[in-house]
Amino acid sequence: MMVKNKAKFWSQQVTETSNALDIEQGVFSWDDPRKIARSLKRSADTSDRRKSPAFRSAMSMLNFYINRAGKKLPLKQRKILEKAKEELRELYGRPRHPRFIF
Repeated sequence: MMVKNKAKFWSQQVTETSNALDIEQGVFSWDDPRKIARSLKRSADTSDRRKSPAFRSAMSMLNFYINRAGKKLPLKQRKILEKAKEELRELYGRPRHPRFIF
């Protein structure tokens, strides 16, 4: 039974123990997209364990969280995290994408 529960929450384990980034506790629950993006950028830029470029690692972690939360992620928080993606692109000087409509 214990193995089954452990396997069920593998995404939480990845978020908490990722080998790529040491992210701040609760970063995905914050309500300021710019603050989220700056935190992820700081984590990606300072990590010496990531295997891909800093921008890609930060964006991957953000996408991973959004995708794994799925329908359980409240619409308000999803919008904040989608805005954080745009902020992250801006911080790294990447082209902005058209805003998603929810």
